[in-house]
Amino acid sequence: MVHPIGIDLGTTFSAVAAVNANGRPEIIKNREGETITPSVVLFQGDQPLVGTMAKRSAVMAPKDVVQFVKRNMGDASWRFATSTGQEYTAEQVSAVILKRIKEDAEMALGRPCPDAVITVPAYFDDARRRATMDAGTIAGFNVLRVLNEPTAAALAYGLDQADPGTCLVYDLGGGTFDVTVLRIADSVFDVSSTTGDRNLGGFDFDNALMRWVNEQVAGQGGPDLFDDGRLEEDLREKCEMTKRMLSTTEQARVFVSAEAQNFQITVTRQQFESLTADLLQRTHGMMDEALDDARMSYADIDRVLLVGGSTRMPMVGALVQRVTGKQSELSVNPDEAVALGAAIQADITVTEAGGQSSALALDRPLVVRDVTSQSLGTIAVEESMGRMTDYNSIIIPHNSKIPTKRSEMYATVADNQTELKVQVTEGDDRDVAYVTIIGESVLKIPAYPVGAPVEIVMAYDIDGMIHVEVIDRTSDQHLGEFEIDREANLDRDDVQRMRQTMSKLGVQ
Repeated sequence: MVHPIGIDLGTTFSAVAAVNANGRPEIIKNREGETITPSVVLFQGDQPLVGTMAKRSAVMAPKDVVQFVKRNMGDASWRFATSTGQEYTAEQVSAVILKRIKEDAEMALGRPCPDAVITVPAYFDDARRRATMDAGTIAGFNVLRVLNEPTAAALAYGLDQADPGTCLVYDLGGGTFDVTVLRIADSVFDVSSTTGDRNLGGFDFDNALMRWVNEQVAGQGGPDLFDDGRLEEDLREKCEMTKRMLSTTEQARVFVSAEAQNFQITVTRQQFESLTADLLQRTHGMMDEALDDARMSYADIDRVLLVGGSTRMPMVGALVQRVTGKQSELSVNPDEAVALGAAIQADITVTEAGGQSSALALDRPLVVRDVTSQSLGTIAVEESMGRMTDYNSIIIPHNSKIPTKRSEMYATVADNQTELKVQVTEGDDRDVAYVTIIGESVLKIPAYPVGAPVEIVMAYDIDGMIHVEVIDRTSDQHLGEFEIDREANLDRDDVQRMRQTMSKLGVQ
């Protein structure tokens, strides 16, 4: 019996897990014996290099090393161009990382690993979720589900929790931040709210320190380190190490060599925390937002779970404890929790599908009730000050339980109107300038008088796939239905072509 695996595809590090013979989720070590693999790819020669050695090559070959690609998922215009002129999409780069993870898992387990659950930040939108699924497909996986990272972490933590309670998951990774509030009781994981920022993580804390060190070097007569790719990568590596050192010591030194000069910069933990105070404050604001959305206060929180390597910074734990009044749980490794939870969800998924019995050693099945992270709606018009104005009309609010199906009534705006343009939006703002149009369709309608009623129905499945149906309520006839044609994503032919190419590619 082949059990699926769970993958935490991270901005800076990735991990993989599976349910072992004892019915427990367990991290699978990579070929170097590490529990986490740097999400870094070196493109040189015929076989891309992934992981620790690729990361160490960033200083020597900055033009051929790609990092932090997760931040570019769902951006159709982004390409990584190597020094030889080869170009790769974010999905292709992520697929290389995933293929390496797949091969490592198969080597460690001694069996094929065709099926996987891959995690995504809770605040990833439709395009980024689809891009992650496409990357998995290109890598050779059958992607069972994409799962929100905080929910996965809660699964890993709550697997052995006998006492019910409300948990706040604070997930600060290398490139993204999420905060989720959920209730754990009787093997049911019921998410109340989630919010976050897909461009806030340890990477940004590194950047703040890099800018400060660069200023200190310039003040000592040194060059601008950002003007040279190798010097910038060297600075990034040293500032990342310094950040880690400051988690256990009160001060650290950064040694920089540039233009035949040596510079020694001393930075204290207090200075680093001052440099990044605004970033930490942003996470506090989103914690408040998540509690408001859940209609709760911090007094309602029973447990706090810190997830992601960046939560090791002492100021993070101090902030969360000060705000919540609760000591953080330490029973789950913050680097491993998401992958462990993904393995649990993988088991749940195949069990619910009826393909096999659960491998988990549990008395009762686990149930996960997640929510949408983004609102779905459509562009509608209204009369304002004597003229017609577009606005974003929300049909499915964010934090709605998924799967879900909801509808709203609209009306035609002109006599004898024969076409209806339905634009699907993602975002909470009423102003159309601040939402994303993720798909649209033009449907034919009968030539009714102005004000003819039209119902738009939107459905959101467990994987975040969206389906739209339009009904003519004058005649109660279906005008049409469609799935989102995602302009920000690869088309299906491209995905299959890239999968075939990837199957022949050796990955080190």
